[in-house]
Amino acid sequence: MTLAFNKMMQSSRWLSFAMLVALHFALWTGTESILMRPLLLVHLGLFLLWQPLWRGESQLRWSGALFIIVMSLSALFWLNWWILAFWESVLFALVGGRVFSFYARWQRLYYLLVMAYLLAILLLEVAPRLFGLPTLGEVIDAIMTYGLPLLLLAMALIPVEAEQPKSEQALDFIYIILLFALLTLLLLGSLAFMTLGKIDYLDALVRTLFIIAVILLALGGLWNPRQGFSGFQILFSRYLLSIGTPLEIWLQRLSEAAQREQDPETFLARANEYLAEMPWISGLTWVSDRGRGTLGTVTQHRIEMTDHDLSLTLFSHRSVSPTVLLHVRLLTKLLGHFYQAKRREMNLREITRLQTIYETGARLTHDLKNMLQSLMALTAVAREQPERAQPVLQRQLPVLTQRIELILAKLKAPQAQEDTAVLPLASWWSSFRQRHQHQHVGWHSPDNIGSQPVPIALFDCVADNLIDNAANKRMREPSITVTVTLVSEPFSLSISDTGSAIPSAVAHQLMNTIVSSEDGMGIGLYQVARWAAQSGYQLELSENTQGKVTFRISKAQ
Repeated sequence: MTLAFNKMMQSSRWLSFAMLVALHFALWTGTESILMRPLLLVHLGLFLLWQPLWRGESQLRWSGALFIIVMSLSALFWLNWWILAFWESVLFALVGGRVFSFYARWQRLYYLLVMAYLLAILLLEVAPRLFGLPTLGEVIDAIMTYGLPLLLLAMALIPVEAEQPKSEQALDFIYIILLFALLTLLLLGSLAFMTLGKIDYLDALVRTLFIIAVILLALGGLWNPRQGFSGFQILFSRYLLSIGTPLEIWLQRLSEAAQREQDPETFLARANEYLAEMPWISGLTWVSDRGRGTLGTVTQHRIEMTDHDLSLTLFSHRSVSPTVLLHVRLLTKLLGHFYQAKRREMNLREITRLQTIYETGARLTHDLKNMLQSLMALTAVAREQPERAQPVLQRQLPVLTQRIELILAKLKAPQAQEDTAVLPLASWWSSFRQRHQHQHVGWHSPDNIGSQPVPIALFDCVADNLIDNAANKRMREPSITVTVTLVSEPFSLSISDTGSAIPSAVAHQLMNTIVSSEDGMGIGLYQVARWAAQSGYQLELSENTQGKVTFRISKAQ
């Protein structure tokens, strides 16, 4: 690909050189010669092969070819120095708009010499004959005979340097317009000085060049000033960003719609309504994975844009310019960005809602599991120790009934806030010991427990889960003992066993995520640990050694 591009660059280089040679011979023969028009026709043909306006391999339509032929024959039929001056200015502007796209040193030098050649032809050959200045005839003949051929020879000897493919067919139309305007101003300004000031051509040319240089110097200082003024650069950039599209107003309306509309499809429809109000848009259609829509009228001029799963087709009244096409891409990217953000917000809301339902259901499930285990324990006491069953049932059944009522209330109102009922620590400790007095657990607490309030639902869930896990572990290791220790200042509740240590891989993830286990240990601790953290407490595995495994809940630091 690079080799083919270099060959194309060499071909373009020699085509431009042959074009200049044909132009030189045509001007050297003069307008009265019968050879001038055929030479100019050759020059135009070489220009069409060299021209940087469109790709040479692109197919030219019959309408375009007919237009080129008619314009060329008309210019040759009515050929005069004004037409030649206009054509020289156009060539100079085209070469000047292309020279800034080359980074190779010899390529830039070659095109700079081409600009110098065209400028010399225009100012020293075409313009004097245009203004009817016979006094420069000898100077012009010497330049045409010796000076400009030497310049062409120097251009031919410049080596062809390889250029990067990214600079292929690069043109800056702003430079083209500015160079054409400056050259036209130079010629017309020289003519005005000659006519009004009654001075010769060279003096008028120098004065015009000086005035243009002063104006360009002033504009250069105002383009990016250093005295606090924003400068023409900011104004010009703001103008370019608003060509054909009221960008600032549309962005403001888009942001307002993004803040007001929560549903992605509603936001998309609203944003497309604002986009359809653009003056150059006749209609649009959009297709997403959740719907589609159409606004306005469909025309033959269409622009198709895609952003992830959003497809947008814009219809315009006429073919859009490259600048407007750039704005279309920018607007589509912004619209797609806001739309995808709305999609992500909706997904996050759904995930949050599902997570809330999941956590609430998991907590209620563990509460039910703990109460069923308490009922099973009471049933075992009533079956194995009938003489002790009556007072135990009288104390525990009202507590279980109250807990069942709380669970039923949560099931009836799942969106309600978590139960915040509190109980003095001493009362909760006494109830907790009575509920698990059949578990063969060692109890340790200070003489004066205190009356600080504790959340009943949280402490019941945490303590019941830890007691249940210790009981399941005792079934695998019958010789272990379980101890529950309460400390008032600073407050902490610890449940320990003398069994084997929890594997380090499981212990590391035990309360941070859901872990798999034969007896279910892991998901309950994960849920109660999150609940404790949300309530201002901390559940941790404080000790994990062989013969000493301790879980502790305490106030978060």
